[in-house]
Amino acid sequence: MRHRFIAIITLLCALVGTANTAVAQENLQRQAKTTGAAKTFTTVKELPITSIKNQWRSGTCWAYGTLGYLESEILRKTGREYDLCEMFIVNKDYMDNATHYVRMHGFSQISEGGSCDDVVDVIRRYGICPEDAMPAPGSLVGDSLANFKVFFPQLDSLVRSIVVKDAKAPKPHWQDSVQTLIDSNLGHCPETFVHEGKTYTPRSFAESLGLNLDDYVSLTSYTHHPFREWFVIEAPYKWRLKPSYNIPIDELMATLDAALDAGYTVAWGGDVTGDFDRTGTAELPDGVQPSQALRQEQWDDWHFTYDHVMLIYGKAIDEAGRPFYMVKNTWGRYGRYDGIWYMSRDYMSLNTTYIFLNRHALPKRLRKAVGK
Repeated sequence: MRHRFIAIITLLCALVGTANTAVAQENLQRQAKTTGAAKTFTTVKELPITSIKNQWRSGTCWAYGTLGYLESEILRKTGREYDLCEMFIVNKDYMDNATHYVRMHGFSQISEGGSCDDVVDVIRRYGICPEDAMPAPGSLVGDSLANFKVFFPQLDSLVRSIVVKDAKAPKPHWQDSVQTLIDSNLGHCPETFVHEGKTYTPRSFAESLGLNLDDYVSLTSYTHHPFREWFVIEAPYKWRLKPSYNIPIDELMATLDAALDAGYTVAWGGDVTGDFDRTGTAELPDGVQPSQALRQEQWDDWHFTYDHVMLIYGKAIDEAGRPFYMVKNTWGRYGRYDGIWYMSRDYMSLNTTYIFLNRHALPKRLRKAVGK
């Protein structure tokens, strides 16, 4: 995502577009156009969500978006509202990413970006803590929000230096130096903490949330792999190589609609570099019709990529009665609708890389097919 967005910034004259780059959020907030009349939407279906967060100068939409989704899952299941800690997830994930890079002898990617699967994997392995159990994002580097502008280039350089050309082994004790750099910027992940008068470890806190991490599944839709099979989406930011189940786009959209109608929110990974209005809407240009063939064409020629993660939590219609989805973004209370985006059904159909949702939200036949 990072390289993709740098190119887009250049073309737009320094205007994460790919919310997974360090400077994207700041540039978008400062330079997005806000002229023209706002559209009026009528809510059709709205599910409860937690507060809107701001990833700021960090390429961590995947952490913010997925934790926002899991917070909504907890809210749906228990009625309790949590503010889970994104920097705990990012700290553990970046160390895992560095370890993967070294084990791959440098034939891998070091990236700010990630996916919904990363968050679930981190919680499964390490647990999670509430937001107030770690320093506020950005506070360790003198910012009021997450700021990776200096940190991530340093991390990238350090990790790459571990794998020296023609070396017979990585540099000794490299894990200590990498973890120290991560902790000095993101905060040290606590071994224990007190929440609402009770002492937890990250693992015991995760267990207390009422989530079954085996419940979640990723669905996608491309023709370069057979339908009704699993495959790893070939995107640079899915380095954990977790597979998605491939189905036709019409079925994927029907599954999304059915999940929302049944009371389940859905995490979304997709493209926001093209017709994603920076003020709060996303619509395709007049005359563009989404199709399976066009999705594949735009994926293969890099016109469409995977560069953002958000939360779909409702449905709406515009003045003309056209269907839209209500989406919780990760850019703070930015845009005309205070951090909420309205994405047209056609835009969603063309620009979705994957959806990530609870298996109980799947139609019975699809649930059986994915083995969940």
